[in-house]
Amino acid sequence: MGRTLLLVELKGGNDGLNTLVPYADPKYRELRPAIGVPRERVVQLDERVGLHEKLLPLMESWKAGDLAILQGVGYPYPNRSHFRSIEIWDTASAASQTLSEGWVAQAFNGTPLAKGIGVDCVVADTNALPSTGPSLRTIVMQDAENFLDQAGAIGAGSGMSHDGNPALAHLLAVRNEINAAAAGLRDRLRAAPAPAEAYGQEFLLGRQLDLATRLLAAKVPVVAIKVALGGFDTHANQAPTHERLLSFLATNLAILRRNLIAAGRWQEVVVATYSEFGRRARQNASAGTDHGTSAPHFVLGGRVKGGLHGVYPSLTDLQDSDLLHTVDFRRVFATLAQGCWGQSCDFGLRQPQRLDLLV
Repeated sequence: MGRTLLLVELKGGNDGLNTLVPYADPKYRELRPAIGVPRERVVQLDERVGLHEKLLPLMESWKAGDLAILQGVGYPYPNRSHFRSIEIWDTASAASQTLSEGWVAQAFNGTPLAKGIGVDCVVADTNALPSTGPSLRTIVMQDAENFLDQAGAIGAGSGMSHDGNPALAHLLAVRNEINAAAAGLRDRLRAAPAPAEAYGQEFLLGRQLDLATRLLAAKVPVVAIKVALGGFDTHANQAPTHERLLSFLATNLAILRRNLIAAGRWQEVVVATYSEFGRRARQNASAGTDHGTSAPHFVLGGRVKGGLHGVYPSLTDLQDSDLLHTVDFRRVFATLAQGCWGQSCDFGLRQPQRLDLLV
């Protein structure tokens, strides 16, 4: 088995300009006179850009060389609808396509996976689309304790007879397979040690990362785990909300890194953030930002090549008041599919050039 991908969805559209701040560009202050991050509150990464100070906990990973920041990630002909744009990301489709199969599932089309415990992906939030498809067996588990209780209760009635009915026999076989998978996952989770350091509980993300850590520490052979942090749709009074979200995200990703290092699993995990879009370059009249296009994203892991990757979008060359993307997100996904699982996928791009992201 290759590396496990831990996807972190930032729901609502994270504001990239106030995440990775182009503090040295005078145009930034012009576009955001009220909500721009003051230079003294920027953790400088180079002479041009820096992280919002609330992301300071990520500097431990940055200094260790296992945090990559991908600049200007987006796609051509961007859609500003939450529902449509996240669907485009989750299915690695072009803006003009509508696909029903998730990009993680697409990566394994035609590739038989080992039976293992009967589970290939675990989704700890409500959106399972990235791993939806016939090639993968996905379990949605928003509440680990509730899942353990339910998994302990299944099996009653498993001796039910199909009485020679082929359709009923198939349904019973599928049910028994699901029951066996749930029971196997339950046993591995119960045997998993608690994380060395507790996660924050202000948002659901803390509980989700706790579950992810237990799965990874127990070496459950899944190809992907998905978690999410909501609240990034910051149309009004953005600064306090966005700062709180960035602080929680950074603090808990730093805890995740320390926990996986303590469990001896950091080398076998790749953590990647994504969001349906970034925000408009110019602030709005409500001291917030509206739906935009490209944004930076984080990739962390023991075998990640740290540093800044790609080119920061120009603040003067805008299209419909939006930042032009410099990296197609499907190149990122193709890189992750190759680097994590050894799967070669182009996701509709013509021979996409892989990013130099993973060792």
